[in-house]
Amino acid sequence: MSDLDNSLNWLEALKWDADGMIPAIAQDENGRVVMFAFMNRESLQETVRCGNAVYWSRSRQRLWRKGEESGHFQKVRSIRTDCDGDVLLLAIEQVGGIACHTGRESCFFNELNGERWVPADPVLKDPKEIYAK
Repeated sequence: MSDLDNSLNWLEALKWDADGMIPAIAQDENGRVVMFAFMNRESLQETVRCGNAVYWSRSRQRLWRKGEESGHFQKVRSIRTDCDGDVLLLAIEQVGGIACHTGRESCFFNELNGERWVPADPVLKDPKEIYAK
């Protein structure tokens, strides 16, 4: 049984945190989780409107259009929420195959090896080339 109240407006049916945010997970067409970020109402509405992922950058305190600097946009294929309505899952096509600012396919590239975090995925493109602007 779902806790999501489908009688509400689709935005109001979601459970936003005290700061008006909701966690968003981006998963590519192969099922790999490539990124995690936050969305607010405005970024989610803009994502739905334009078809590309738009997040809320907590560090910049503004909307962040994924790929605005790198060109590595995320085309959103579907948006789902969990049963509680407090997390979003975006099925995306990762343009350019790079989601991470480090030049890797996924932001989840560090793997625990014994008692150390070790990069398990290669850098596909030097970040200096991506962010040369």
